[in-house]
Order: sequence, then C-alpha cells, then structure tokens
Amino acid sequence: MSRRHRAEKREILPDPKFGDIVLSKFMNAIMLDGKKSAAEKIVYGALDIVEDRAKSEPLAKFHDALENIKPSVEVRSRRVGGATYQIPVEVRTERKQALAIRWLVSASRSRNENTMRERLAGELLDASNNRGSAVKKREDTHKMAEANRAFSHYRW
Repeated sequence: MSRRHRAEKREILPDPKFGDIVLSKFMNAIMLDGKKSAAEKIVYGALDIVEDRAKSEPLAKFHDALENIKPSVEVRSRRVGGATYQIPVEVRTERKQALAIRWLVSASRSRNENTMRERLAGELLDASNNRGSAVKKREDTHKMAEANRAFSHYRW
C-alpha cells in the first residue's frame, strides 16, 4: 500500500439498460474472465425472471435485496499483548455495498438451480424477502460482533 497518497477511485459507468451504477458494479462482480456481455446477459436475464415471479419492478427488488444483505457491524482482528481479539467495528458505506455484492454473488453461485440466471433470481428474491444464505451471512456477522462486544474498548 502506497504511503504517499490514496489510490484514486475509478469512475464506473452506469449500466446500459437501467442507468444504475450499483447494478454496473454488481455486473462487474458477476463477470468472469473479462466477459462483460455474458455477465450482462446473466444479470438482465435474472432481473427478467424476478420481474415475472414477483410482478414488480426488478431494480427495486435488487436494491431491496442489497439493503437486506448490507452489514452494519463486523469484527476485525487486533493483537493486544500476544492475544488476538475480534473487535466489533462499524462498516463504512462503500464497504457495506462491496460486502453485500460479494455475498450475493457467492450465495448465488452456491445454489442448486440449473442456470446462473435462475440462481441469481432466486437469491435476489430470497434476499428481498429477508431470507437466503446471503442474509444469513449478514446475520452471522452481526451475531459475531454482538458476541465480541466486550472487546469493543480495544477499538483503535
């Protein structure tokens, strides 16, 4: 990590269909081997499936799902006098979004449906209804932070 200055943030262009920057970041997380068009097909196909099943605006469902997955606290390791403590720390806004996207992608990939579109659509619908493995990941993170609240005075 450079000590001179922070790395500047890259400008991410909004996605072509909805004009949403968060959806564009999500597509970049879905993308494998630089195949952007394949990632676009997967995400747009999943949003179409969500629209058919939920009979509502797919982009709103996507944002609801992300809101339900975002963690508010997490634990960070800190060494104090030879012992390592898990210290609960509040999560920055950018990291909340990054964690939510990462958890949603990994939960979708580990599902059992046939195509990635169906997996992603299923996980989005589950997350928007506050269930599913991505929401469970957030719950586990919060539980761990709550369990280690006694060490919060070691925060730096």
